[in-house]
Amino acid sequence: MLDKLLAAGYHTAFVSNSDNLGAVMDPAILGYFVVEKLPFLMEVADRAEADKKGGHLAQTPAGQLLLRESAQCPEPDTEAFQDITRHRFFNTNNLWLNLPVLRELLDRQNGILGLPMIRNTKTVDPRDKNSQAVFQLETAMGSAIGVFEGAGALRIDKSRFAPIKKTNDLLDVRSDNYILTPDFQVRANPERRLERVVIDLDPVHYGFVDQLAERFPQGPPSLLDCERLTVKGDIRFGRDVVLSGVVEMRNEGSAPLLVPDGTRITGVWTG
Repeated sequence: MLDKLLAAGYHTAFVSNSDNLGAVMDPAILGYFVVEKLPFLMEVADRAEADKKGGHLAQTPAGQLLLRESAQCPEPDTEAFQDITRHRFFNTNNLWLNLPVLRELLDRQNGILGLPMIRNTKTVDPRDKNSQAVFQLETAMGSAIGVFEGAGALRIDKSRFAPIKKTNDLLDVRSDNYILTPDFQVRANPERRLERVVIDLDPVHYGFVDQLAERFPQGPPSLLDCERLTVKGDIRFGRDVVLSGVVEMRNEGSAPLLVPDGTRITGVWTG
C-alpha cells in the first residue's frame, strides 16, 4: 500500500481512529506538517480527569518524544502515570505521516519499525468475565513517535477529539455536550463552559450498546451543566431529564428504578 501511494504521488497521510468522531482533515495542520518538514506528527491534547488512563506523551533526556501507554506502566507507578499535572498531554491518535521518510525508515530496518509490544488481558467473551482468559498482543501506532527522529507533537483543542471507547463516551457524545454541524461533523457544544464531563456508568447494566439503549429509550439526559455522573445499579431514564453539577444515582435493589420525565437532578439521587 505504501509503494502504491508513493507511486501515485502521495507524500502525506493522515491516520486516525475510526471511533474518534472529531478527527477530520484539517488543511491548517496539513500545511504546518508540510512546511515544517516533519517525519511524523502526533496531535495531543491537555489531559483532564476523564483522560488520565490514556496514553500520554513523554520525552527522553535527549529530547526524543515517546508515547507511554497504561499497559506499559508498572503497577507501583500507576498513580504517577495518572497524574495529569505531571504528564500533561495525551495522545489523540490523530497522526500525520511523511510517506517518503516512512519508506526510507522501513528500508533501513528491514521492513520492521520495532514498535514496543503491549500485552492486555482479555476474556474470550467480553460479556462473560468468567470465560476463558486470553492475552491480546498489540502495538500502538502512536508509539511510532519514538521511532522517527525529529518527530513532533501538536497541541490541539478537544474539538478534534470525540472518542467512543465505552458506553460512557457514547452517552456523552449523544447528549447536548456535542452538536452535529451542517457538514455532519461532531463538535463540542460551544455552550458548555465546563471541562469534559466524567461519566461512570455501572458496567453490569450499561456496559454494552443494547443495554444503554434500553435504559435511555427517550434519548440521553441534558449533561450541558454536569461535571460528573456516576450511576450504580439499574436505572431507566425518562424524557427531558436534566443533570447538573456532580450527580450520583444509586439503585441498590433488583428492580429497575425509573427517572420520571422532566426530572432535574443534582447531588445524590436514589429514587
